[in-house]
Formats: sequence, structure tokens, C-alpha cells
Amino acid sequence: MNILRHTRKPKILITEKVSPDGLALLKDQFDVDEKKDLSPEELKSIISDYEALIIRSETKVTANLLSAAKKMRVVARAGVGVDNVDVQNATSHGIIVVNSPSGNINAAAEHTIALLMAVARNVGDASQSIKAGKWERSRLVGVEAKGKTLAIVGLGKVGLTVARIANGLGMRLIAYDPYANPNLAAAASVILQPSLADILKEADFLTLHTPLVASTKGMIGKAELASMKPTARILNVARGGMIDEDALVEALDAGTIAGAGIDVFTSEPPAPDSSASRLIAHSKVVATPHLGASTKEAQENVSIDVCEQVVSILSGELPRSAVNAPIVLPDEYRTLQPYVSLVEKMGSLYTQHYSRAKNESFRTTFDLIYEGKLATINTTKPLFAALVKGLLTSITSDDGLNINIVNAELLAKARGITINEQKSRENVDEKPYSSLITLRARAMQSVSVSRPGSRNNSPSAARTLNRKAVNVVDDDQVIQGFVSGNKPYIARLDKFKGEFVPRGTLLICRNFDSVGKIGYVGNVLGRAGVNIKFMNVAPLTEEVEERQNEGSVDGEGEVKCDASKEALMILGVDKPVGKDVLESLIGEEGVLEASVVTF
Repeated sequence: MNILRHTRKPKILITEKVSPDGLALLKDQFDVDEKKDLSPEELKSIISDYEALIIRSETKVTANLLSAAKKMRVVARAGVGVDNVDVQNATSHGIIVVNSPSGNINAAAEHTIALLMAVARNVGDASQSIKAGKWERSRLVGVEAKGKTLAIVGLGKVGLTVARIANGLGMRLIAYDPYANPNLAAAASVILQPSLADILKEADFLTLHTPLVASTKGMIGKAELASMKPTARILNVARGGMIDEDALVEALDAGTIAGAGIDVFTSEPPAPDSSASRLIAHSKVVATPHLGASTKEAQENVSIDVCEQVVSILSGELPRSAVNAPIVLPDEYRTLQPYVSLVEKMGSLYTQHYSRAKNESFRTTFDLIYEGKLATINTTKPLFAALVKGLLTSITSDDGLNINIVNAELLAKARGITINEQKSRENVDEKPYSSLITLRARAMQSVSVSRPGSRNNSPSAARTLNRKAVNVVDDDQVIQGFVSGNKPYIARLDKFKGEFVPRGTLLICRNFDSVGKIGYVGNVLGRAGVNIKFMNVAPLTEEVEERQNEGSVDGEGEVKCDASKEALMILGVDKPVGKDVLESLIGEEGVLEASVVTF
């Protein structure tokens, strides 16, 4: 009888408009549902079915919604701002939040210039006047942009694009942005000023291009407006809330500000009788309903961009524009990718072999040491995250944790785990691999790992990065690994050296290296119906063997006893090995210790 096996495709929910080309990128690989105009309650009731959510500016991704998104891996905002997403809460759940910071740059910049010209030439008022049958040329005299000073707050990609267009109009350009690149500013003919106050007093036109954060909320208020020229005009195509709307209405009424072009508001759509509604209705204001990114080209660009990133994330790759994850350059990520798998397996091997199988306390201070090519990589956070995932997954899998590059540091800190990343100067040129990774669990800090929700939340630093390796202590628990042919290998486990691939189910036995041990283990497993797929023997490392030999000789050079050497047997088996079988392996004729590790 033929049995059809269907692998479930990840599900993606789209709650707002996405271009057909963007959808085409998703539908070949994933199950895609388009459900628009959902209420918050309706969205919450279905969100648990989906691994990805694609939105624009209207859908609110709150902590309440995220608490129900048990499978969610990525929230993608087709646009720049993510103020409609609770990014901090998403981070705590290990959910990557991506946006499209470059897809609508030109559209937003052009709309800024459109509003500048409309306000300068009274286009909105003039259009209403002539449609009402009037001919008011003398009342509607405007001003030219040429020769005027454009003051730009925020000289990022949009601000720079506005500057370049305005430079073509013959405007004088000044800007305030403490994080601006001086070389890019100079290339765009922009003079950087040291403070907001400095540009406000010079501005003929003021345009805002910053994100809405605590430091920018209400940044243009009554005092700032009073410091400007009465002929000045204000533009905002960035985010509502940066201008005190009541203060702006008062300034327009009083004639202390000449006009405004506003595309974004504190509440959208504005409620009746709200500050935003009063601003929109003002005769000196040209208002548009958040059209900064509303061009066919921009809609297409941001849709394709975020859909490509969703495909990457659901395929196990890193995004280009995550707002809550570090940027990893493509070349660096290609180098790191095989080591991510290795480090995760090293972490899992530690937890299963030491903490669970040997009933030892879970140590919470780890050194993660990179030797060789890896020591030259700038960003190693994917490896840090892989270690946290490996250490915790086997003891927290029932908690539904999504451990990844986004929340690894938070989870490590919550469990009192400190990981010291170190870059060693050791040369591995003569080795059959380009990089060696050492995981060392230090002996000095040993406490039980806490599960989520417990009170064992140490405030210790979760991650440090040093350039100098430290010496090994005898009581340290050590695992080493390398990658060859994109395949991960374990090169050392505790005091034993031996290469094996961490895959499937492994039976790890510590025994005296004497005749008959392999046969004894084989017989016990055979009687239990466990088949051995492969076997590796790992002898003691050279330094440990030397110390053992020195300890077996007395002061006169005579051998005190027959110093039996230990070894590890690593056996790949075809099924789990029960506790009763493990116990039967241990004894005088058998082995000293036995543990089962599953990858």
C-alpha cells in the first residue's frame, strides 16, 4: 500500500495589500492567506496558525496579539516605520521584525517636495477657491523655493534624497542630525548644525525625517514654533506625533507660522474634533492622508522586499532589514552558517552529556573560543545564539521557546547564563580545518538552570567578547569542534580526543582502554535489539595522558601501579537506549559511565 506523505508548508497571513509580484514569491513555497479588514479580536483568534505575518501601517501588532502567536517567526512591515508593532515584546518571543527601509525612500522624498511646493504656492487653497467659482490671484500670492533655506531634521536616506532634490531647486540646505555622516552631508551640499535650535531660527522651510521615538515625540512644540520666522513653513511626511498639533494650529492662527504641509497625524484616520482634524481643516495647511509611500513603484518595491525577507527567514536564513536583530553581512553569514549548526550541537551535547546524563549541575559560565578564520569575523552573534539554543532546547522544549538570534541574549540573561566569546591567536594552518571552536563550562559557577517563569533570573551580563583565550582548569568541562566539507565534527569531549559527527542517537561510554570492552558493549546492545551503525574510540588527550603517567611513578622512578588508561567509545545506534540497558553496561566487566545523546 502506498502512503502519501505531505510535509506541511509554513503558513503566512497577509492582512493588508501586497503586490502581485510579492505574492508570487510566497505562493510557490508557502500557504498564503489574505484576510483584510480583520478586527483585533478576529486577528487574535486565528494568529496561532501562522508562522509569518505581513502588514502595512494599519494592523496593530500588540503584546496581546503576540501572546497568541505561538508559531510566529517573523512579522514583516511593508514600509519603513514599525511603531504599529510592539518590537520589544516580539523580541522576547524570538520573533524577527523586518521592514523595508529603502523601498519607499524616493516616494517619501518626492512627496515632501510636492508638499513644499504646494505650501509655497498655496496650491490647496487656490484649488478650493477656483473650484468654488472664485478668482483670487492677489490673495494667493506665494513664494519661490529658490534661494530659501530648507532645514532638515534627520539626515538619513529620505532626508538626504530630499536634500538632493531641493539642491536642484536652488535651495540652501542645513540639517540637524547627531548621527549624520558628515561626508554624505557635504556631498549633498548640506551644512550640519550642532542643535535643533540652530536650524529652527534659520528655516524658511522645515522638514522632519526622523523615526517616532521618545526623544522625537513632540519635538516641535510651542517653544520651537515661537523661535521660527513668521514666514516659515513646516513639512512632515515622516511620523505623526513629532509636532504638537494644537501648538501648530495656534501658531497658524496667530500668524507666527506661515503654513504647513502635513501627511501624517497623531491619530489616523483623525477622529472628529481631534487636534489632527483641526489641523487638517486649517486654511493654511495642505494635508494628505499618509500618502508618502503611496506610489505604484514604492508599493511594489516594499512588497517584494519584505516578501523576499520572509522567504529567507522561513528558509532558515538571516533577514536584510531586521529591526530587532544584528546586521550580518552576506559574506560573513556564508562563512558562519556551517558553524552555527556545529555550535548548536556542541551546546546540546553539553546539556545532554554533562547536565542530564551525568546528573551534574548545569554550569552557567561558559567560554566560547574561536581559533583560525573565525577569529577574524566581526559579527559572531549567530554563533552565540546557536549556543544558547543548543544549551536550552533539550531542557525547555516543552515551554515552546523560539530561541534565535533575536532573543538569545535575553534568554541567557534570564537564566543567569554568561557566555564569554573569545578570539584566540592560535594558528590552525597545519590542521585539516580552517577554524576550531572550544566550548568550556567553567567550574567556579554551578547552579541549576531555571525554567521560564521561575525567579532565578540573574542580572549577570549574558555576553562579552574578548580577544585573549584563558587557561584550561582541570575541572572545566570542554568540548571542541570543527567543520570540514560543511559537516560538523566533535574533536574533543572532556579529556578525550576523537573525531565524530554529532548526528542521530549516540551512545557515549567511558571505560578503561582494555581488551574486551567493545565486545561486552556490543553483546549487551545486541541482546537489547539495538544495532550499532558506527563506532569511534577517543583516547585521552596528550596532556592528560602525560599527567596520568607521571602520577603512576614514585620518587625513585619505580612504577607504583598498573596505570590503566581510559577512553571513550562513541557509538551511533539505530534507536534510543533505555535506562535498564545503560545500567547493564556499567560494571567491572563493562564501562565506567554511559550516556545517550540525541541530535
